[in-house]
Amino acid sequence: MAFKHTLAAALILFLGVCGAISSARAETFNIVGFGDSLTAGFGLGPGQGFTDRLQAALKAKGHDVAVANAGVSGDTTSGGLARLDWSVPDGTRLVILELGANDMLRGVSPDIAERNLDAMLAKLKQRKIAVLLAGMRAAPNLGAGYQKSFDAIYPRLAMKYDVPLYPFFLDGVAGHPDLQLEDGLHPNPNGVDAIVERILPSVEKAIAADGGA
Repeated sequence: MAFKHTLAAALILFLGVCGAISSARAETFNIVGFGDSLTAGFGLGPGQGFTDRLQAALKAKGHDVAVANAGVSGDTTSGGLARLDWSVPDGTRLVILELGANDMLRGVSPDIAERNLDAMLAKLKQRKIAVLLAGMRAAPNLGAGYQKSFDAIYPRLAMKYDVPLYPFFLDGVAGHPDLQLEDGLHPNPNGVDAIVERILPSVEKAIAADGGA
C-alpha cells in the first residue's frame, strides 16, 4: 500500500513538472522596441508603426510574441538612459535598442552618445535581457570626421557586449522618398513594412538565441 501511495505521489509530481515545462514553453515572448520617433511611429496611424508591424510579421511566421512600443519622439540617448529602467518592464526577453538619430541630428558629441548607449547595454545585460542593437548612420553634411566617429559607435558596442547588430535601422528606406513621409526623415507605412521585412531575420535569430517563442 505504501508503495502505491509513493508511486501515485511520484506520478503527480512528474505530471506537475511536465505541466510547468509545457506552460513555460508556451509563454509569450515579450519584446520591447525601445527608441525614438522611428520606433514610436511618428506621423503614422494606428497599427502602422514599427512595433505593430513587427509583431504582425512575427505572428504570421508562427511566433508567440508581444512587441511593446517604448518609443518616444525626439528622444536622445540621454533621454533613453534616463527612462530605461521603467520603460523596460520585468519579463521582457528582448529589447530592440534604436537610439542615436536625434543625437546625430543635433550634433551631439559621438562620445556622449556612445557613453549613454554603453550604459543602457550594461543595464540590460545586468538584468539578463537580450538586446538587438539597431544602428544609425550620420548624415554626410555633418562632416567626415563626425560621420566616422558616429558610425563606429554601434559595431564597437555590439562587439563589447556581444550582442547582435542590425547595422542601419533605416536600411532600404533612407534616400527613398517613396518610402518616407514628406519630412524626408521618417518612414511612411510602406517604409515601415520595408524596415520590418529587412530586420525580421535578425529579430528571429535573437528570439531563437534566447530560447524561442
